[in-house]
Amino acid sequence: MSPQEAITVALRAALTGTGALSAPVNGVFDAPPQRAVRPYLLIDDPVLSDWSTKDQEGREVRTAVLVRDAGQARPRVRALAADVEAAIAAMPAALGGGWRIASRVLVRSRTVDEGGGSLTGIVEHRVRMLRTS
Repeated sequence: MSPQEAITVALRAALTGTGALSAPVNGVFDAPPQRAVRPYLLIDDPVLSDWSTKDQEGREVRTAVLVRDAGQARPRVRALAADVEAAIAAMPAALGGGWRIASRVLVRSRTVDEGGGSLTGIVEHRVRMLRTS
């Protein structure tokens, strides 16, 4: 399994399998949905760079999860973003496909007014992964 696929599958599992989201969301998507009703979560394509060691293949991955919501209710977007942070922090280290998480760090979290009555929360992490097999 590619490192991009491993982290994307793990993110989706963390965001759909916990039930820890404080408010229900109408789906977790890997690409912008055409007909989804907000709020929903969008896993942006991760940005990967080499993080190999002398004897182990590794990747540094920048992930972003977007919390897309309608209306001007910033507290709900902030609560959902906090839930996303918690779900990512609770992801198991073993990702499957021969990869494991060596470290994960919250890079930033912010809320952006899209205009037209829509808000987006952005939760970005740096995840360092090593190949186990």
